[in-house]
Amino acid sequence: MPSGGGRTGGFILDRFVLGQMSAPFMFGILSFTVILVAGNLLFKLADLVIQRGVSFGIVTRLFIYSLPGVVTLTIPMSCLLAALLGFGNMSANSELVALKSAGISFGRIVRPLIISGIFISIIAFLMNETIVPLSERAVANVMRYEVLRSVPPIFKENVFIREESEGVLRRVFYIGAVKPRSGEMSDVLVQEFEDGHIRRLISAPKGDWTDGVWWLENGQVFEVQTDGVVKALFSFERQKLNLAVAPSKIGNAASDPSVMGLMELYDTIRNAELHGNDTGKLWMLLNLRISVPWASVVLVMVGAAVGSRPQRSSSGMGLGLSVVIVFIYYVIMSFCKSLGEARFLPGAVAAWIPNVAFFMIGMVMTRRANRLG
Repeated sequence: MPSGGGRTGGFILDRFVLGQMSAPFMFGILSFTVILVAGNLLFKLADLVIQRGVSFGIVTRLFIYSLPGVVTLTIPMSCLLAALLGFGNMSANSELVALKSAGISFGRIVRPLIISGIFISIIAFLMNETIVPLSERAVANVMRYEVLRSVPPIFKENVFIREESEGVLRRVFYIGAVKPRSGEMSDVLVQEFEDGHIRRLISAPKGDWTDGVWWLENGQVFEVQTDGVVKALFSFERQKLNLAVAPSKIGNAASDPSVMGLMELYDTIRNAELHGNDTGKLWMLLNLRISVPWASVVLVMVGAAVGSRPQRSSSGMGLGLSVVIVFIYYVIMSFCKSLGEARFLPGAVAAWIPNVAFFMIGMVMTRRANRLG
């Protein structure tokens, strides 16, 4: 029987506990992936084959590209299932009772599981920042250019950019068309405001991005007087335009934030705030990208405490109970997400409420499991 005394005994105990969780964890990854794929992805792929006549090769690529995003969703669920089934088996076989009789607390028994949950959370976070954005973009590109037969855009047209300072509108940029790659633009109009009124207009038929700076060519500057009369001030051949947005950022303005990396998403938020756009949903998304991977840790605590109760449950029973607990977690998360997007709660607070709530539940249940020993 594993002993908690000394480094050797502690290592044996940790290896014993983790050994109980490894098989249920892999079972959870496979089971939840099949559930999510069968419940959502396969129907969409089948529709592409039947309704649009998409080739099997394209559908296979879409399936493979979609898997990383599905797997990252199943990781917290699988941690919960592994803890629930592993500790359930240990309880049913009286191994937990034997360990507690040897003077080992429940908190010490569950410690290697929590440490493993931390490492798994880090891995899930790294996957969300590296593999998943690339795979989601691959899915979007295949759908756009191979399934829907869209042509990759050369220009981004009718771009409006608002620039505010301390909540006061300062400038509005209108760009008729811009090439995100080269920075060439046409039909540029800049409106400059003072005290809520237009005071100056800058108009240019074209411009470009050179050495990190925007330049307007062959333009004119107009003054808008208080009585509404527009007066031409001067013309110019080439003039610098103070616009703190790179061409690639303008080109990515319509990109789906859900497929962006964390830093890219942060840059998008700062850019949107600079232009006076509402960023509540974006801040909420950013904070969720950080908090959701850590659900593995708190769900491990809850699963271990629930599984340690004297009972005999099958894998099917444990899977069903895991689905119920995960469902409750995601209901709370969805509710908090709505509050964060509506700015009723700060995004960081709303994103972490589910983890904090389940962490407190896990702590209470862990202490109760200690007393029961």
